[in-house]
Amino acid sequence: IGALHQLYYDPNIENKNLAQKWLMQAQISPQAWQFCWALLSPDKVPEIQYFGASALHTKISRYWGDIPAEQYDTLKTQLFSQIALFASGSKIVLTRLCVALASLALNMMPEAWPSAVSEMVRMFQEEGGGVDGRARCLALLELLTVLPEEFQTSRLPQYRKGQVRGALGREWAAVYPLLQQLLRQPDSPALVKARVLKCLSSWVLLDVPLSESEGLLEAGFAALSDPELFDTAVEAIVNAISQPDSQRYVNTLLKLVPQVLQLQEQLREAVQNGDMETSHGICRIAVSLGENHSRALLEQVEHWQSFLALVNMIMFCTGIPGHYPVNETTSSLTLTFWYTLQDDIMSFEAEKQAVYLQVYRPVYFQLVDVLLHKAQFPTDEEYASWSSDEKEQFRIYRVDISDTLMYVYEMLGAELLSNLYDKLGRLLTNAEQPTSWQHTEALLYGFQSIAETIDVNYSDVIPGLIGLIPRININNVQLADTVMFTIGALAEWLADHPVMLSSVLPLVLQALGNPDLSVSSVSTLKKICRECKYDLPPYATNIVAVSQEVLIKQIHKTSQCMWLMQALGFLLSALPVEDILRNLHSLITPYIQQLEKLAEETPNPSNKLAIIHILGLLSNLFTTLDITKQEDESGESAPPVKSTPPQSGPNPVVVVLQQVFALIQTVLSKWLNDSQVVEAVCAIFEKSVKTLLHDFAPMVSQLSEMLGQMYSTIPQASALDLTRQMVHIFASETDHFPPIKALFELVTSVTLTIFQQVYTVCHPDLFLSENLDVKATELLPHCADIPPVGQVVQEDGKLLLLAVLEAIGGQSSRSLMDQFAEVLFSMNKHCFGLLTVWLKEALQSPGFPSSRVSDEQKDTFSQQVLRERVNKRRVKDIVKEFTLVCRGLHGTEYAAEY
Repeated sequence: IGALHQLYYDPNIENKNLAQKWLMQAQISPQAWQFCWALLSPDKVPEIQYFGASALHTKISRYWGDIPAEQYDTLKTQLFSQIALFASGSKIVLTRLCVALASLALNMMPEAWPSAVSEMVRMFQEEGGGVDGRARCLALLELLTVLPEEFQTSRLPQYRKGQVRGALGREWAAVYPLLQQLLRQPDSPALVKARVLKCLSSWVLLDVPLSESEGLLEAGFAALSDPELFDTAVEAIVNAISQPDSQRYVNTLLKLVPQVLQLQEQLREAVQNGDMETSHGICRIAVSLGENHSRALLEQVEHWQSFLALVNMIMFCTGIPGHYPVNETTSSLTLTFWYTLQDDIMSFEAEKQAVYLQVYRPVYFQLVDVLLHKAQFPTDEEYASWSSDEKEQFRIYRVDISDTLMYVYEMLGAELLSNLYDKLGRLLTNAEQPTSWQHTEALLYGFQSIAETIDVNYSDVIPGLIGLIPRININNVQLADTVMFTIGALAEWLADHPVMLSSVLPLVLQALGNPDLSVSSVSTLKKICRECKYDLPPYATNIVAVSQEVLIKQIHKTSQCMWLMQALGFLLSALPVEDILRNLHSLITPYIQQLEKLAEETPNPSNKLAIIHILGLLSNLFTTLDITKQEDESGESAPPVKSTPPQSGPNPVVVVLQQVFALIQTVLSKWLNDSQVVEAVCAIFEKSVKTLLHDFAPMVSQLSEMLGQMYSTIPQASALDLTRQMVHIFASETDHFPPIKALFELVTSVTLTIFQQVYTVCHPDLFLSENLDVKATELLPHCADIPPVGQVVQEDGKLLLLAVLEAIGGQSSRSLMDQFAEVLFSMNKHCFGLLTVWLKEALQSPGFPSSRVSDEQKDTFSQQVLRERVNKRRVKDIVKEFTLVCRGLHGTEYAAEY
């Protein structure tokens, strides 16, 4: 009791934690059986009684095997009498006792307590015990409600779950009449009816047949008119309708449709009165019936009109007045229904499908109008009053609408685009009627949603749309953004119709100067430069000039600057070499001058950011600047006129890299111990190597030398990555073999020296410090074919293994175990003979790698590892298992989460 007082009332958090630990142990101790009942005595406060009831539940649900069978009946009787006592007492204690009795019933059913539920009903309906009838009734309803809930979370073995589910299903016959009677009695208090509906909600999760709940559901629909019962009635109806098994009961479903349709008046009133909770609840019922059973209801051809009425009711919910999420939160619930209905219609065979399409195509055209209306922004004034969270929810909602439109396109096809184009045309050419920017933006948004993912090249309305875009009065950021994204979505179409570029490119270049349109304008320019690069040479000078201007003015954030450089890389790729070099010179020179100044300064945080930014701009430019693609892409995809003759002389990227190489070395010399700057330098070369491949050859010798110096001074993961890239591409080329071989040997030697040092100082977690990388294991595959690697592995491989085993033994974070497993796997695959000997020798040491593992466990681990030379996943599991044993965590709940 002292510990409970500490837990509930002591302000000291450490004392609370100690008390909680002690109480958790006490709950599972053998003495719990004695103190549970004592803690439930009437003179104790509810918090202490609650703990007693919880301890009982823990013992019954988790330690059932400890209870002798001859004590089952005594335990049952004691629990019944405690529930009767608490029926008029504390609600939280009563619920806990009900959960304990429910757990007892589930463990005893069906053999030891065949008619558990019937007995519960009988026990509580009997008079006596000095407890008034209403309190007894509520206690029984609580017990019946928690029983299926406890079943859902119980730890019963799988075979028992099946048996108990069957037994509970048979007991529904004892529950149903009671619930029916209580719901229909005119004098039943609202509280009792609410508990009945909650109980129904709980039982339908056991898949009780929908046909056997018909009467209760009907009473549930009647309860929707009572505000006190509305929420629980909605839950019960939705749970019943949503059960997977309910689709078998088509006749019952057909009876439910008119009951749902009768809610339309209540729905309209709720919308008029701004009662969001009621409209939301009714919408949930209509959608759950439509979404879960659209196929079954579509199949009932003679009832097509009532199902169409249900579809129209859901349409009303989709188009519910007000702006989501501020004035309504209902419309978003309906979107999945439209996917489901469309899938079901389109899955019918052709003849049947044609009949349904006649009815439902007009419905889906109406849906498009409704969705575009819902996607409209509110007035500027209203939008300004929204919180940032509301604006973000609205953005996500519009994305959901966009996805729905894209899906609906599969049913409506090209006619949908024509429909949108006609509406937009009428809107923009009607001089008499002023149009709101919101209306224009929503129609464009519809176009963009479809064009973004669907090939619209065949569509005959796109030229008209491109022609309309310059007529739009862009006086608003949201509208301008959508215009940009729409142009971006049409980039592939523009590549096939380059004559239209002159209509839209000026808009994009103009938008580049507006920081509010940063993301949309830069991403659109990038798409155009990627898709239309062979048609852009006439515009190149202008694009480069505008881009340079916005970069110098620092209009865009870092990530958009990087995208802009990628756009320019695509653009320059299609120009003749001399033009590329000229543009590169004017584009890069200001940054090189800036970098020269920064290289002279003493390192500090602000010039570090500036250096990383400039290096990032260069690497993003070189990621997409690829003249080798000119010959490939100008073949089939572009007319011969556009093709550029194969280039002679060094690649423009190589020319620039050679010019700035000395400067980069100067930067490195000052920043060699900063992994982020080193990473930014390596990224320039790595991106260039990936893009240029063998054209990078002139740089191999000097880069290999620089990498070797870098890595031997301060080893960094990024330098290792770049080495791997170089070895991969150039190791097989005779001309480049000497520098690559020298670099490879140096990196191998340095890496293994580190492993030696790591082991000497007994800190295996250094093995995966931020400056190192498990990719060092990629040297191991070469221990047979490259003699220096073989020699180093022979001499120092055992030290590497000892470092890995010590880490697995508990000297390193468990989050790194996958990486250590990779090292073991690689050693096993490429140095099997050596590993066999080393493992045996290493694991013979007493207490290594942990005092918690026995010799037998070490042998098992060794055999398991050596057996797996193909399945890396299995080695990771073996290592995880062994590290838990080493740390004394095996078999704990803590380990279960690992």
